[in-house]
Amino acid sequence: MKMQIAVALLLAVVAPSLAFDLHAKSSLSFNADADGKPITKVVNLLKDMQASLEKEGEEDQVIYDSLVCWCQTNDKDKTKSIADGESRIDNLEHSIEELTAQSSKLNIEIAKLGEEVEKNQKALDKATGLRKKEIAEFMAEETDMLATIAALKGAVAAIGKNHAGALLQMQASQSQAEHVKLAAVLQHVMSKHADILQGLFTPTQKRMVLAFIDDRQPASAGSYAPASGAILGILKQMKEEFETNLAASQKEEVAGQADYESLKAAKETEIAAGKALIEVKTQELATTDENNAQAQQDLEDTTGTLAADQEFMVNLRLKCQQTDKEFELRCKDRQIEIGAVGKALAILSSDDARDLQTKTFGFVQVQATSHSQLREKASKLLSDVARKNRNPRLMALAVQVRLDAFVKVKQAIDDMVAELAKQKEDEILLKDFCTESFNENEVQTSKNTREKQDLQAIIDDLTMKIDELTKAIKTLEAEISEMQVQLKRAGENREKENKEFQQTVADQLATEKLLNKALDVLKGVYFLQAAAKGGQTAPAGPPPPPGFKKGGGGGAAAGGVMTMIQQIIDDAKAMAAEAIKGEEDATAAYEAFVQDTNTQIEGRKKEIVNKSEEKAVAEGDLQATNESHAKVMATLEELSTESADLHAACDFTLKNFDIRQLAKDQEIEALKQAKAILSGVAFVQFLQRM
Repeated sequence: MKMQIAVALLLAVVAPSLAFDLHAKSSLSFNADADGKPITKVVNLLKDMQASLEKEGEEDQVIYDSLVCWCQTNDKDKTKSIADGESRIDNLEHSIEELTAQSSKLNIEIAKLGEEVEKNQKALDKATGLRKKEIAEFMAEETDMLATIAALKGAVAAIGKNHAGALLQMQASQSQAEHVKLAAVLQHVMSKHADILQGLFTPTQKRMVLAFIDDRQPASAGSYAPASGAILGILKQMKEEFETNLAASQKEEVAGQADYESLKAAKETEIAAGKALIEVKTQELATTDENNAQAQQDLEDTTGTLAADQEFMVNLRLKCQQTDKEFELRCKDRQIEIGAVGKALAILSSDDARDLQTKTFGFVQVQATSHSQLREKASKLLSDVARKNRNPRLMALAVQVRLDAFVKVKQAIDDMVAELAKQKEDEILLKDFCTESFNENEVQTSKNTREKQDLQAIIDDLTMKIDELTKAIKTLEAEISEMQVQLKRAGENREKENKEFQQTVADQLATEKLLNKALDVLKGVYFLQAAAKGGQTAPAGPPPPPGFKKGGGGGAAAGGVMTMIQQIIDDAKAMAAEAIKGEEDATAAYEAFVQDTNTQIEGRKKEIVNKSEEKAVAEGDLQATNESHAKVMATLEELSTESADLHAACDFTLKNFDIRQLAKDQEIEALKQAKAILSGVAFVQFLQRM
């Protein structure tokens, strides 16, 4: 009895996996008549336990060696990573300092370039203002010169005609009228253009002109021809001088315009170069600032990574130290267990223990379940689950339970349970991967779709803007072309109007001269007749009533004709004055039109330059946006392909995940129950052999 109790206690201590409650198992009991040898069985169990402990020691050694390798590898890798991180932080800090300095330098350079562009623009604007002023002055001077030359031409023509046909019999009154008109022209020209005429005349000519103007020239008919001939030469000389000055002014105007165009081209080139350099510097500044921001972000990321590596290193070394202590403790405890098992084997293997084997009580089965029934039960359990889940391997195992030995079947069950557990774990990992991948794909697809829509909207806006700018530039160019045509037509019309004005004035002067000559002839005749009638004075009282008509004489008719001639002369003078006033108004209107048109042309040219620059920028932005749009479309296509691949790989797993997991749980549970049933059979066999 003592031997039975000792064996039971030993089993409970050294083999807890095989221990059972003697009071709870109603189907098992001690039987003193058993034929088995329990001590031999216990010795074998102790030997198995000793082997198991030794195997665990070997496994622990393998695990420990793996952990030591992991510790050494990670310690080496993290040490290098920390050193690299510290070096990268130093490099990034240096780069940030350089990029910050470069950004400051570029800002200063851009500001200076802006000042230079503004300075050149102001210089160009100033030159443009001066040019407009010079054009206005030239137009006024040219108009005045043309009018003066026209007047001198008229005077030369008048004197030349009189000089060629001068007769001694010319009436003094007629010569005096021509003299007055020419004197007025000479006095106006010499007083208004004294600077031009300075040094043109000899003293004799100057005295002659002054005498002509002051009416000190003798009025005798005999001296008129020589005097008029000298004055004619002076007038021609004056006309040629004014024509020479006008040609010189026009040449200076052309040269001034050429100089202005050259200056304008140079300044516009400098301004364009400055703006281009500003654009280059601005782009360089943007790149520098972007690189600086990226470097700062890299510095922040690297600092965070370095901190994480340092923390990992601390935890790694702590864990490795704990692993060393734990392995040392496990080795120590295992040695104690192996020693205890060895002592137990020594006790049970002694001569006294062998002598007692023949006297000990054995274990017997009072109500043992039939081996075949247990096998059938386990096989049926596995078959039911296999049919339910349509698992051919489980069905094969159910058949194997009926035929094979328990140890082989139990090992197959363990292998299948492990494989099912591994499949469950793999399906869980696949489900997590698929879910995460679908979510990430959806997020990226949504993000890139929004970006595509935004980029398409930008492309549409830029395309519309470029089209509008192109149309606006064409419209401005057409307006400039039309204004230049109108300016040319206005110049041609002005020239035509001026010729008509000169012709009109010349015609009126010729008419006036001709009528004055006729009027002088009539006056000379009828005034002499009136004087021959005695020079009677009119009565002091009222006139007498009309007397009888007297025959002969044309005095009354001659008076009406002379009155009519005088009226025509007055009308001719008024028409000439009106023509001069109209010419002045037309000249002023033409100058204003030219100035206003040139201003509008310059404004539209600047607007074309601005819109062309804006169009170039928009075209550059459009090209960059199209490239970004193409990249986004490629990314969306990749995401679509990835989604299709994910559906092909994951749809079945995700759709049947719960069903497959439940089926595997059922299969694992059935396998465990079958193993438990078979373990019960093996244990009964074990007790019977004892």
